[in-house]
Amino acid sequence: MDQVFAPWRIEWVERDDKNEGVDCVFCEFPGREDAREHLVVARSEHAAVMLNNYPYNPGHCMVIPDVHTGEYTDLDDDVLLDHARLKQATVDALDAAMGPDGFNTGLNLGGGAAGGSIDDHLHTHVVPRWNGDTNFMATVSDTKVIVEALDDTYDRLHDAFLAREDASEGPSGAVRVTFD
Repeated sequence: MDQVFAPWRIEWVERDDKNEGVDCVFCEFPGREDAREHLVVARSEHAAVMLNNYPYNPGHCMVIPDVHTGEYTDLDDDVLLDHARLKQATVDALDAAMGPDGFNTGLNLGGGAAGGSIDDHLHTHVVPRWNGDTNFMATVSDTKVIVEALDDTYDRLHDAFLAREDASEGPSGAVRVTFD
């Protein structure tokens, strides 16, 4: 029997709003007033950083362009550059906040065949990795243990983004990053 104790998840499971009436969480959540409630850590002019609700590792983020498209070639130069710079800032913030030994980053393009659960709004996964972060639980039990609550990860990453010289607190609570 696989059993992992994760009491912080009950708030998400029991929430009243199960995203009813939301066509795309990546379009709607970054613009909402309470960034923390929607796991939006940072914003730039054309993109946002959200924590993954079902992380592979602590700190698993997604960098999401504002443009609603599943096609990478649909991004114009301004959005493409902003998305890339926000990915870079996300790696820097995760490094400062969590000190991982490396990162996995990637886009799931091509719909369901690429393995993504949201295939009509492209996004880049940024996953911090540590030497030895795959242990016997995943190997023997087919179970992954996430060692930090999303709220704690949010606080650490938010503070790391806010410490940047090009960052300020946004009105929703998400850090606003402004690139020159």
